[in-house]
This record gives sequence, C-alpha cells and structure tokens, in this order.
Amino acid sequence: MKKIAFLVTDGFEDIEVKVPYSRLKELGYKTVIVGTTEGREITGKRGKVTYRTELSIESIKKEDFDAIVIPGGYSPDKLRMNKEVVDFVREFYKTNKPIAAICHGPQLLITARVLNGHQLTGWESIAVDIENAGGDYLDNSVVIDRNIISSRKPHDIPQFIDAIISELDKGEKEELSA
Repeated sequence: MKKIAFLVTDGFEDIEVKVPYSRLKELGYKTVIVGTTEGREITGKRGKVTYRTELSIESIKKEDFDAIVIPGGYSPDKLRMNKEVVDFVREFYKTNKPIAAICHGPQLLITARVLNGHQLTGWESIAVDIENAGGDYLDNSVVIDRNIISSRKPHDIPQFIDAIISELDKGEKEELSA
C-alpha cells in the first residue's frame, strides 16, 4: 500500500486537504497528516475542517513515504518557517518520489530550494516567487515536471488527484519492470 504524507499546519485551505486526503484514502492509499507536532489539532483557514496530526516532522524519514502532498492556504507559509519541514522536503525531493503542491503549496518548495529548472503552477500571486526561485510558471490546471506535481487552485483538485494517482501508478509500474 502506497503511503502519502500530507504536510499541514493551521490555516490550510480546507478543501485542498479534505478532498485529496479522503479520495486517496478511499482508493486504498495510506494517507497520513504530518505536522510540526504529533497529536495537535489543526484547523483549516475557513474553520470547516479540522484534523489531528498523526505524526510529527521529527518522527518521520523520507523512506517512510511514497509521495508527499503540500496543500495551500496559509499552511505552507507557516511550514516554510520550520527548518525540519524544509529539510524534509529538500531530502524527499532527492528521492525522485512525487511531491504534489497545490495553490500556495509551492511556497514550501521555494524555501526548500528545489524549483530551479522546473516548470510548475500555483496560485497566481506566487508566480513571480516561483520564477525568482528558478522555476518556470505555467498557468495550467496541472503541471507535472519530473517528480513535482503542481496545481493552481481548488477548482483544479480533480485533475490534481488524477495526476497524483498517475504518478504513483507510474512509479509502481517502473518498479515492476525493473
């Protein structure tokens, strides 16, 4: 069973966690809410969704997961201030396993300094930030470039989920043919 870490803290965009988390779980993936502290209740920026962090960033290793998801809202901006989260994202990137970021999620990738030479998308207001970090901003619903999957906004969630599944399945097919 493929295991996916959702990196979140308070202020996440409610629907950008709720829908992908639930859908991937329904499809048989092991979805795990990872935050800065284990067992902490976190609330979405709209106050409609709460989760309890299942694991802390300090308790996980890059080998523990097959993919990570970075939802938007205010959460990525808060997480990028945490050295352990940034270091984890940077090290996970080196594994070439999928990193999926939606909306403001690429802010965490910017701070981890992994965007140089990548094409990606995100919320329109961070387009210049992506470009300043060496990325090439595209205004598409989903962009897949090597191991980074990105989407712009909540409206793109169905395509975002499909892209995550496709990349996880592709990785599984590559493992089987090796």
